[in-house]
Amino acid sequence: MNIIERTDLHNRTRVFRDRQHGGEVVGQMMQEYRQAPAIVLAIPAGGVPVAAQIAKMLGLPLDVAVVSKITLPWNTEVGYGAVAFDGTARLNDELVERLSLTDQQVKEGILETAKKVRRRNTLFRGDQPLPSLSDRAAILVDDGLASGFTMHVAVEALLKASSSQVVVAVPTGPSHTVRRIAADVSRIYCANIRSGVSFAVADAYEYWSDVTEQEALEALEDLERWRSES
Repeated sequence: MNIIERTDLHNRTRVFRDRQHGGEVVGQMMQEYRQAPAIVLAIPAGGVPVAAQIAKMLGLPLDVAVVSKITLPWNTEVGYGAVAFDGTARLNDELVERLSLTDQQVKEGILETAKKVRRRNTLFRGDQPLPSLSDRAAILVDDGLASGFTMHVAVEALLKASSSQVVVAVPTGPSHTVRRIAADVSRIYCANIRSGVSFAVADAYEYWSDVTEQEALEALEDLERWRSES
């Protein structure tokens, strides 16, 4: 089985103080990757503080894999697809049909999201190419899974980039999504797996708020500062 969890955290809520603590717990689960041939890739913005903690604990380099969900015009919390750093775009066709989105709305949504991905890529990576992944594991990190659609598109993009091994690491996720992602990756580390009818990533945390781009940049800078002082 390629799903690794903390069974003592199964079906529990409010198990992490914040994203940094979530990263610490997941990092403890991944000690076999300590200073291994691997790279940690954060999905911004919420995945950055989690990934920074994991990278610190494992002594691994940290980079950013920009992926963004395509959101509804009237509700930016709901996504019906995602666009990745390499231009890979996928739609949740079932949701698009259920919401009766027009072709024009979908086209505009993809274009706007692709623009956001390019802007964030410049912000976080300066348009530098993704590091070579052919000879090392890519550890893809976010602050949690919900539908898993964004993560699925991120995994697809990394496999296209010839990553020899894709590993997903998240503090929390619903059991059905974790199983679905596990089918596409070498391993998935998810400390807090929950089942049930409703699921919210935020319920795993005592303190939860959106991570701004500035806060994500500061988390990256804090890690570099810590490394230079160590």
